[in-house]
Amino acid sequence: MDRLQSLRVFVAVAETESFTAGARALGLSTPSATRGVLALEAELGARLFTRTTRQVRLTDVGWSYLQDVREVLAGLAAADAAASGAAQIPVGQLRITCPQEFGRIYVAPLLTEFLDRFPGVSADVLMIDRIVNIVEEGYDLALRIGRLPSSGLAAIRVGQVRRVLCGAPGYFAVRGRPQVPAELASHTVVSVGPRTAGQHWRFGSGGEHAVRVSPRLSVSSVAAGIEVARRGWGICQALSYQIGPDLEAGRLQLVLEDYEPEPLPVHLVHIEGRRAAPKVRALVDFLTERLRETPGVNWKGQEQQD
Repeated sequence: MDRLQSLRVFVAVAETESFTAGARALGLSTPSATRGVLALEAELGARLFTRTTRQVRLTDVGWSYLQDVREVLAGLAAADAAASGAAQIPVGQLRITCPQEFGRIYVAPLLTEFLDRFPGVSADVLMIDRIVNIVEEGYDLALRIGRLPSSGLAAIRVGQVRRVLCGAPGYFAVRGRPQVPAELASHTVVSVGPRTAGQHWRFGSGGEHAVRVSPRLSVSSVAAGIEVARRGWGICQALSYQIGPDLEAGRLQLVLEDYEPEPLPVHLVHIEGRRAAPKVRALVDFLTERLRETPGVNWKGQEQQD
């Protein structure tokens, strides 16, 4: 096995944490993949994996080496595409990560349209409510809601969303509408997330005012919390895009709008430069255009800037 193939095998085994699965991904036999990694370790004079009967894990050296090898392979793929004249043709698999509900409501429908437009592209989407390190975990694109920390990644702002409080008309008809945040103490509150995280809700343009609430119910699912509020049981906190259809249909109503925190920006984040393959550039351009036209993201038509 040549050095380049050994590098590809190393990455596949690292990403799957399995020699068998890594070999299968490359169409190789497990013994062949094992020999390739052993040869690579012998040449480097360092162990890249720790192996047990149950799992394969990267060593510290292996983890650092993985990042460098990914850079090398991505640069080589870009050079090959340019040399073969395919540099402008989106092909290959895209790995994308986004928040769970945003992915369900917006990303999945838009991706199907994108994939129909580019038959040579496929997509693997991780919908999860945590920040994924797209460099270390091998993703092409991330959609992020909230302020971005400084990094070497390219970020394009595509919209913004609001953190809002909502309830059903039937609930407000019986219990009344809170006029100031302090009045939430006399209302039934539904919290999304761990109970300790839901005991203080922040209000004001900078989120400088914290109001202690005592949730009667705490759920881990945003959709479940909204459904409980939709049924008229209590007041729920959500992001504006998550309840857009309910507001339009009158199933939910907003309260305490004058006390809302500043809107949260929505960005597309990716690795720029030669590593931005045609498939990534095409998807970024497509999602940027479409999301900026989406009312649930571009709240009340507010103009967005990169």
